[in-house]
Amino acid sequence: MTAILPPPSRIYLLRHAEAAWAAPGQSDFDRPLNEQGYADAEIVADKAADKGYRPDLVLSSTALRCRDTADAIHRAMGSTVDIRFVDALYNASPDIYLEIIGAQESVNSVMLIGHNPTMEQTLEALIGHRALSQALPTGFPTAGLAVLDSDNGATGWRLVDFVID
Repeated sequence: MTAILPPPSRIYLLRHAEAAWAAPGQSDFDRPLNEQGYADAEIVADKAADKGYRPDLVLSSTALRCRDTADAIHRAMGSTVDIRFVDALYNASPDIYLEIIGAQESVNSVMLIGHNPTMEQTLEALIGHRALSQALPTGFPTAGLAVLDSDNGATGWRLVDFVID
């Protein structure tokens, strides 16, 4: 498990919703959400907002499917939510995700919108393999939102909720 000392005291890890297959000649980076993905992103964003989950800062990959997912968060949580797009989140390692989270010392909560397998590996680094296997035995689904709170104990972070469509 990885130690990231608060702040932030809450971390949200949101895997982008289901993306369309690449059209001929289209890059992976430019794949939008598919119809189901748009619906799932809206549902998860609305559920998160209904539960009072509102990050101080949203950091999203610049890939189109992540930007589309961030748009759903923006609609559900209001125009005052601070969303920033970070090139480094595309094709990044879990170490980069963790470094970006750890650098957010001026906010109490941060949401990362990114990609698998990095999202799942980042969650595992924060809560450990056993807790990950128990919480997500089939893996980190598209449009899945992990909510982690600082434990201030030996483990550092604990998964307090997992929101899906």
